[in-house]
Amino acid sequence: MSDDKKVVRELVRGHGQTFAEEAGIPLKDTPQPLYRLLVLALLLSARIRGSVAVDTARALYDAGLRDPRRMADADWQERVDALGRGGYRRYDERTATQLGDGAELLTDRWGGDLRRLRKEADGDVSELRRLLREFPGMGPAGADIFLREAQRVWPEAAPYLDDKALSGAQRLGLPKDPDRLVDLAGNTEPAVLAAALVRASLDKEVAEDSLRRAA
Repeated sequence: MSDDKKVVRELVRGHGQTFAEEAGIPLKDTPQPLYRLLVLALLLSARIRGSVAVDTARALYDAGLRDPRRMADADWQERVDALGRGGYRRYDERTATQLGDGAELLTDRWGGDLRRLRKEADGDVSELRRLLREFPGMGPAGADIFLREAQRVWPEAAPYLDDKALSGAQRLGLPKDPDRLVDLAGNTEPAVLAAALVRASLDKEVAEDSLRRAA
């Protein structure tokens, strides 16, 4: 086994949890899990610790704000309070507005079902990314986060290894070519590989741990 394969194996073995899994989202190609992933991607895209974003996604779910209809029907203060309970206080007011407006957009344009957005993109990943960016607050980073995770159930997006994932590969001394990384990962799902690489990018200790165990 090559050194690079050993590094990838240990990275995935120790840190290959997707962010959806961490947030308790049983990802399936059905409306509610996809919507919860959209919310998580929005939360993770802010300049805030990933653990806070994950906790906040759980808090919104616990508050019953788990589908676009309920999110849109909730009043602004209810959304602010749920964000605060998750620890998302720095951006709570702006994000509460974005979540409400985004839920209305999803309901009005795609009937509350992100699978209709997917159908509109017709297999074009760049169009998928563009449509995702129409949601308030969903910039390039948020669209990338969504697609990194959604490639698990939207295979046309795979392998989706964005700049954040590739920066993790660079930190680990791995090639920055997506196809090469997928080859090194063997049977590992691209979504799991992407999540592990992102964790290495975000946390130097993840990279050091993986390199140490691969040595």
